[in-house]
Amino acid sequence: MRVSRYLAAAALSALLATPVAAQTASPSTSTSHPSATTGRHGTATRAQPQTGPVDINSASAQELDKLPGIGKARAQAIIDHRPFKSTSELVDRKVIPQNVYSQIKDRIVAHQSTAAGSGSSRRPSDAAKKSK
Repeated sequence: MRVSRYLAAAALSALLATPVAAQTASPSTSTSHPSATTGRHGTATRAQPQTGPVDINSASAQELDKLPGIGKARAQAIIDHRPFKSTSELVDRKVIPQNVYSQIKDRIVAHQSTAAGSGSSRRPSDAAKKSK
């Protein structure tokens, strides 16, 4: 009689544990891609291929928006405050806060545009015009 009680208890335990085991996801059946990363809210996001740092002086709003901590408003603020001599000017000019800059400083650069010319390249031509 004791053996039948133990068998009944074991069978009942197995029946109760079956739904729990069915809900547990197996690591081998995971649908996430190896290059997927976890986003801000725990959702899986596809990792973007690294194409190099983003130039804050020439990047579009969409490119800037892809940087962590940079949304549409901050991307537009970066565009409005161009050109930048260095990436640290983003914080110096109070375009973005220091904590956001710390997240993106390794992903951005501030290339100087040679087509627009700098202030020093304009002076000789201005002086040449005055002397004529």
